[in-house]
Amino acid sequence: MNSCRRIVCTDWKSGLNAVFTRVRQRANCRRCPEAAASLSRSLVTKAEHNPASDTRERPRLRAIDLARKVQQERTKPRAEAAEAAAEPAEPEPEPPMSGQQKRVAELKRFSQQLQNVHPNVLAKQLHRSVLYQDKDVVVINKPYGVPVRDDCGSTSITSVLPVLSKMLDGMKVNSGSQLLPCLGLEKETTGALLLARREEVVEHILNLQRNNQVQRKYWVITVGVPVPSVGVIDIPIIEKEVPGPRPHYKMALSPLFRMNDAGDGLTKVRSSRQALPAVTEYRVLTSNNGCSLVELQPLTVVKHQVRVHMALGLTCPILGDHKYSNWSKLAPQKLPERMLGKLGLEQSKVRYLPLHLLARELTLLGTSEADLSVSSPLPKYFVQTLNRLQLPLPDKKDNK
Repeated sequence: MNSCRRIVCTDWKSGLNAVFTRVRQRANCRRCPEAAASLSRSLVTKAEHNPASDTRERPRLRAIDLARKVQQERTKPRAEAAEAAAEPAEPEPEPPMSGQQKRVAELKRFSQQLQNVHPNVLAKQLHRSVLYQDKDVVVINKPYGVPVRDDCGSTSITSVLPVLSKMLDGMKVNSGSQLLPCLGLEKETTGALLLARREEVVEHILNLQRNNQVQRKYWVITVGVPVPSVGVIDIPIIEKEVPGPRPHYKMALSPLFRMNDAGDGLTKVRSSRQALPAVTEYRVLTSNNGCSLVELQPLTVVKHQVRVHMALGLTCPILGDHKYSNWSKLAPQKLPERMLGKLGLEQSKVRYLPLHLLARELTLLGTSEADLSVSSPLPKYFVQTLNRLQLPLPDKKDNK
């Protein structure tokens, strides 16, 4: 019995296996079965209470390791949220565009393309749009959105005139011909544009203009119907600063008369020295649904004359005139709900509407051979707007 209970082991880890082996070998010993069982129970109890026996299986956590683990668990949701925010969100499907919105987008894209294409491409487009030419002048159909002068840094009509001149002369190398702009048009205006072939022709046309021998008629679609249907607007125009969060300059009316306090007469107002005389004849060609097609003939040449006279003089702004529809601020034109329904537009999309201002007819009086009169065709977007607003084109006999 004494020999079964004696266990000498200097190394606990190495001796523990040896003890278990000897216990298993002596478990069947008939001489001392009680001693073997007692020895097994004592060894198992010591192994459970000895912390060094299972160091490899369950290591002790330090306080700093526990703090790091808690910190990682806290920052993990934030990191996942930041990662989700960094991922690009799937774009929401855009609502289907109406037919009018598609046409406006196409027109805007075409205008931008014209201003960024190679000069030769724009020259070819202008060559196809020639309305009249002789040995002195050339009349082209100016496209919408292309400036005449090189003021905005983009491709302009003036920059491609040398190429256009060669095209008109059959691409001769030493033709020596040139084209010079005589009567300009605004960037947003489309229609007949007059070009001269020589400097002396330019001077001659300017003399004709000073003597009121150059007649230009414009067609516009207006928001509202002018009353009376035929008349003359004779109100000087001056450039003024519009105060506010976004100060800017606009052309404004500078009337010579105002209504008196009693409301039954006019009182003369002192005119400003900076004001320019401006006279515009107008005639309503057709009207429907609170809008109209109006023919304008300016008798003077002032910046933005027809736009100012229609918006501020007759309170019938031109459709797509986002500059003068609101005097005190810069904002897209506000259209009536009925007109929006006819155009198939929402108010938020009105800013894409182009200015419906067409240089319809150009007439030169007192030329060497005979009076020159050229008419430009209506642009596609102009015709489509007329159809949507149910504004029929006037008869040719009514257009004289």
